[in-house]
Amino acid sequence: MSDRRHDDERRFRRSSDNGMLGGVCAGFADYFGFNLSVTRLLAVIGFFINPLLAIVAYLATVMLVPAATTRPGPGAIDPRFQRSVRSSPGQAMQDVRGRFQSLDRRLARLEKYVTSSRYKLDREFRDLGHRER
Repeated sequence: MSDRRHDDERRFRRSSDNGMLGGVCAGFADYFGFNLSVTRLLAVIGFFINPLLAIVAYLATVMLVPAATTRPGPGAIDPRFQRSVRSSPGQAMQDVRGRFQSLDRRLARLEKYVTSSRYKLDREFRDLGHRER
């Protein structure tokens, strides 16, 4: 069942959250990991090149492709992260790896401090300060 849900999330949908005129450009930008402004600019250029084809294609997409909200629900994956994985999976993995390494270093420093005699001394001083008040 989780594979089916993953396939549903990967399908092209119009974006009802970021859309201006039906959400087609926002849906394309989200699906392919493109910049929304660039996608809209390309749509306008396409309109000037062949207005009839652009209008028919846009209206057909509005009528045939369902709209979906991109607002994350509880426990959902960050949409910016999903776009980065689609557009550059290698770079996204390096970013995630770097974040985990940074968190691991911070956790190691915290663990070293909490198990040190310095932490015990700081705690005793803090407790003395609370007792005097």
